[in-house]
Amino acid sequence: MDTRPVEPLPAGPDQESVWSYPRPPIVELVSKRIRVEFGGIDVADSMQAWRVIETASPPVYYIPRGDVRMDCLSPTDRRTFCEWKGAAAYWTVRAGDKMAPNAAWSYSEPSNGFHKIRDCFAFYRSLMDACWVDEVRALPQPGRFYGGWITPDIVGPFKGEPGSEGW
Repeated sequence: MDTRPVEPLPAGPDQESVWSYPRPPIVELVSKRIRVEFGGIDVADSMQAWRVIETASPPVYYIPRGDVRMDCLSPTDRRTFCEWKGAAAYWTVRAGDKMAPNAAWSYSEPSNGFHKIRDCFAFYRSLMDACWVDEVRALPQPGRFYGGWITPDIVGPFKGEPGSEGW
């Protein structure tokens, strides 16, 4: 059985360790610009986004509906359930000549404690052309399941990396 690492990577100045994030997760207002590029356009651009932080995972950013190009999203039949946030619905993202099925998700009726992300949209970094936190281009969280965005101001190791299945 896999175990979590004994020692998280040391956080430098102006960095956070994902191992200091809480479990259960929490929602925080983001003071940075959050932007998602796909098919040559910004499909989302917000100064009012939220982030969900949870032990061992990079933040997942949730962008309010009013800051998302809804003409680029169409609902799919995919549904998942998070023990903390509740039932998620998925969306295909289309822009230019590109399409990414199930590349975004949202919670129309999130569980208690997560009402702030109601009708906000999160995007899989791995399926978008680029995702930005201010002017920093984020990297995708490892693994096919996870939707966190990695920036230089956070350190891991991150859930989703090889050997983290049992964390």
